[in-house]
Amino acid sequence: MTRVFLADAQAEERSALRLLLNDIKMAVVGEATDWPAALLQAPVSDSDMVLIDRELLPAEPCQALEELRASCPRLILIILLLNYLDFRRQAELSCVADLFINKQESPHRIAERLRQAALTVRNQSSKKSYFYRVGRKKTDRTRKS
Repeated sequence: MTRVFLADAQAEERSALRLLLNDIKMAVVGEATDWPAALLQAPVSDSDMVLIDRELLPAEPCQALEELRASCPRLILIILLLNYLDFRRQAELSCVADLFINKQESPHRIAERLRQAALTVRNQSSKKSYFYRVGRKKTDRTRKS
């Protein structure tokens, strides 16, 4: 099951996202209503994805998101939820963000995009597991020789 951390100041939006995530069999493992809380709680939430409202980010959003990535011990797929399509801001953040979702899209479309992101998380986890097993077998064979 994909574990998701929500960072959005609006209680109604977090509630709607929580319902949507439950419908598509994803678990909400934490929530934050401001950026400092998100930065502290997301890394310890054991999440696979972080959903962040663009309006929650501080004045230097790229730097803030890089700080979040650096504080997480393993890969986190960061998904920015936009209130509207602002291509200038999107381009500014594209070096740090993995996916952009417009909050005005239909719930069905948002769910589909989240499912696709979850597949990416699962594929990355299975690749890591595969490489770990392959590397371990080589090590075991080397020791036996």
